[in-house]
Amino acid sequence: STNLLSLFISTIKHLLFQLIFILFILSYHQSMACLELSKEVKVKGEEEECTNDGTVDFYGMPANRAKTGKWLAGIMLLLNQGLATLAFFGVGVNLVLFLTRVLQQNNAEAANNVSIWTGTVYIFSLLGAFLSDSYWGRFKSCAIFQVIYVTGLVLLSLTTQRYLLKPEGCGERETLCGVHSNMEISLFYVSVYMIALGYGGYQPNIATFGADQFDARDPREKQSKLAFFSYFYLFLNLGSLFSNTVLDYFEDEGKWALGFWASAASAFAGLVLFLGGTAKYRHFRSSGNPIIRFSQVIVAASKKWSVETPENEDELYEGDDESGRKMLHTHGFRFLDRAALMTSKEQDNEKQSNRNQWRLCPVSQVEEVKCILRLLPIWLCTIVYSVVFTQMASIFVEQGDAMKTTIGNFRIPAASMSTFDIMSVAVFIFLYRRVLDPIVKNIKKIKGEGQGITQLQRMGIGLVIAVMAMLSAAIVECYRLKYAKKECTHCEGSSSLSIFWQVPQYSLIGASEVFMYVGQLEFFNEQAPDGLKSFGSALCMTSISLGNYVSSLLVSVVMKISTTDNMSGWIPSNLNEGHLDRFYFLLAGLTILDLVAFIACAKWYKGIKHGGEMIQQVKEEDKCEV
Repeated sequence: STNLLSLFISTIKHLLFQLIFILFILSYHQSMACLELSKEVKVKGEEEECTNDGTVDFYGMPANRAKTGKWLAGIMLLLNQGLATLAFFGVGVNLVLFLTRVLQQNNAEAANNVSIWTGTVYIFSLLGAFLSDSYWGRFKSCAIFQVIYVTGLVLLSLTTQRYLLKPEGCGERETLCGVHSNMEISLFYVSVYMIALGYGGYQPNIATFGADQFDARDPREKQSKLAFFSYFYLFLNLGSLFSNTVLDYFEDEGKWALGFWASAASAFAGLVLFLGGTAKYRHFRSSGNPIIRFSQVIVAASKKWSVETPENEDELYEGDDESGRKMLHTHGFRFLDRAALMTSKEQDNEKQSNRNQWRLCPVSQVEEVKCILRLLPIWLCTIVYSVVFTQMASIFVEQGDAMKTTIGNFRIPAASMSTFDIMSVAVFIFLYRRVLDPIVKNIKKIKGEGQGITQLQRMGIGLVIAVMAMLSAAIVECYRLKYAKKECTHCEGSSSLSIFWQVPQYSLIGASEVFMYVGQLEFFNEQAPDGLKSFGSALCMTSISLGNYVSSLLVSVVMKISTTDNMSGWIPSNLNEGHLDRFYFLLAGLTILDLVAFIACAKWYKGIKHGGEMIQQVKEEDKCEV
């Protein structure tokens, strides 16, 4: 226990040292800004083109279009994302097997713990988005959370190597590990939840930070910004490819410490790469605490509850809102318009430049609240899809482990079947961008930068494909049971049905991700207010989180109901005695109901409207001094 405590303390010291070091580097660069700028000798009147969207460079100066952002910065961030994802899935893809083989948990308990852990990862995305949008900015948030992430991976690797793999050589298919002390198990959970905090806080910010590198008000860069989200999701999947093949193989053979150390090295390399691009990034300034801004609108509207809502929007207070582009008034949620209604007292205060922000809010601030309220129903409809998606990391693996996993003398790790999901993502991203969307644009006769299939339509298509994936998984399970041995102690490989029959369900999940998750990233980033872009990305991550929690709850409820009268239940430790096929059919039915609700919400939804919505053409006179 003393050694464990010393290890934990030394790891925390290491974390604090890294945080202080990064803050020192950031402060040093900031303090050198004036010196660097003073050394620049410019001919009087010389000008260089800057971005039109208000982005700045590291020193807080207007971002130079030629020297910052675009694909050079974007590719560095995509590589950083790939390395971080490799590290994450190096832990997550086989975590359910680690819990059963090393910590000796049963299938249902391990699946629940993995769902809860994965859900917590994405809950932390809300924290990361809040700190980024409110105080730190996306660059500093990414740097700090990556330090926490690397530290958690190092702690997990040390804990596994020194304390959990006892006796030596345990943790592989045939040899289970011994009983562990409460301190050892606690240290394991501290490390994996540090990983959850680090990766969760980093994830929504890196997606939005990457999109920030492209000027949406420049027609030459807007298309690149839309393409970035597809490539972001592609690199996310390519990053997990190495984990799902090489690392998965070593971990499945019991070499857990090697797999975890490789993940730690990958995350550290990604952090170094991220910091190496500091001078090339574009930044948006943080816009303040959104909770206060939202509260001001609610309080101001409540104080004028008895006042009649004006019919003419010209009577509403426009004001000066510095959180981003001006948002135009919309007619939904009209009760909130009272927050922007000026009474005689407020008109007097406005003339004296003494506006009470808790009694009178600009239209743009009111529209921010309306925008989030409109996004919530769409967001809620994505949670059921995430329940389907999360089965790939838990139930799919357990199902595959009970199938024939050998080709000759070579054994295929069940978790490595997610490689087909990754391959499917890569193929369908290409098919969508290069084939499907252009065809639809030609049919609809859409010219220019418009999309043939809207983001909401893509999300609906994703739900349809998810239903097909669950039906495929259910049919495979029916045949797996048909060729399974009913009596077995350890039921790995107990069915003669080949694991390659899982390929359709993994491929369909991959196809659905391209439509659902890439569409979500684009939709929430585009529809979120300017000061809440990270929050928009976090909504996508949080739907995955709640999907994991709902999955865990659903498994518990199903087991509670299906184990009555001494029955084995649908998902017992010995899957050959259960009915996993019924669980898949249940998920297919729930997804169909969710699709109906999603269609209704999509028809109701009205998009965000900005003032000056027309994209500015880049002209020679559009210059700014450096």
